[in-house]
Amino acid sequence: MGRGKIAALGIAGAVVAGVAGGAFVLSGSARLSLSDHSTRALSRHSSHAASSWSFSTLDNQNDPTFNQLLGINNHGQIAGYFGSGAQGHPNQGYLLNLSRNGSWYANENVPHTVQTQVTGLNDLGVTVGFWSGQNTASQSNDNIGFYASGGHFHSVVFPTRNNASPPVNQLLGVNDSDVAVGFYTDAKGNNHGYAYSITRHWFHTVRMGGTTSLTATGINNEGDIAGFFTNLAGVVKAFLLYPDGRVTTLAFPGAASTQAFGVNDAREVVGTYTTGSGNGAKTFGFTWSPFAGFRSVSDPLGLGTTTINGVNDAGDLVGFYTDAAGNTDGLLWAASRHTAPVARGLARPVTPAGTPAQPATPATSVTVAPSPTPTATVNTSGQPTHW
Repeated sequence: MGRGKIAALGIAGAVVAGVAGGAFVLSGSARLSLSDHSTRALSRHSSHAASSWSFSTLDNQNDPTFNQLLGINNHGQIAGYFGSGAQGHPNQGYLLNLSRNGSWYANENVPHTVQTQVTGLNDLGVTVGFWSGQNTASQSNDNIGFYASGGHFHSVVFPTRNNASPPVNQLLGVNDSDVAVGFYTDAKGNNHGYAYSITRHWFHTVRMGGTTSLTATGINNEGDIAGFFTNLAGVVKAFLLYPDGRVTTLAFPGAASTQAFGVNDAREVVGTYTTGSGNGAKTFGFTWSPFAGFRSVSDPLGLGTTTINGVNDAGDLVGFYTDAAGNTDGLLWAASRHTAPVARGLARPVTPAGTPAQPATPATSVTVAPSPTPTATVNTSGQPTHW
């Protein structure tokens, strides 16, 4: 499986990610803000600033057919994985370290497991994600959350007996206070968001009234939590939950569904919205802020297939798209263009036989369009969340 926040990542009731036995190497030396900006994330939304930003396609050549970039911190480190999760093609986690002095990949896979996805990271060397001991043909695999620090991996499972079969637990984001967010899936297939303190080992449920399913996907250093939920009418919307209990509900204008996957300290929320349905469905990335409203973000090589999954405080974006050949490619949107470094090979290569390795696709110009009428509603009534 892939986590791709719905089908590609393993979120919303998905399957899993990862491989076993890869060495965990976390670099602390690449302390780089990719955009080289001293300003906050929203500065790029002026017409002048947007014109200087561009997309880069970044694929780990251990598998040039399937890459997803899921989180980015302020030091130039990106969390991601390769491998679609199909049987024989397991997810394998990695960190991509970008630096002016040279960029490199570091394999990160939970030892003695079959699949791993690295879904989030903070600025202090902590990563989060989930692993699986399975790689079945149905892609219905067990998912166990984890965090890693100092080369040591720790599994995290929300304490409940109301689990899906196989169980699904995923950690998707973490802040510099080492508070992670994620979700578990119950026996009826509904998701339940939660926060977990890595240092204090406590769990808190994240929930809102009027929902049947809720997934917590990102948390910033202010304690704001981003995610998405399904309401009683079956409509999927994004949310930004503030520490005081207020909730901003986000629905991209004209979209069939809206999902938030990350948030930075400027309260810039990123994610994906979907238009159409069935075979006619298309996905587009978005950013939203209290000051600039919505912006649609699509990689020119993946129009209608773009997901934006992570954002740092400089406004750099990471995610993925599907190209014309049907491959899933990792993307970075930043103030300068980047090329993928040579990836260190694994002991057990997973690139399908007969699939030649291709160089990363050259970067192209960015497409950013303002939304028509931004819609965001703030709910201050009741008890939207419980901590």
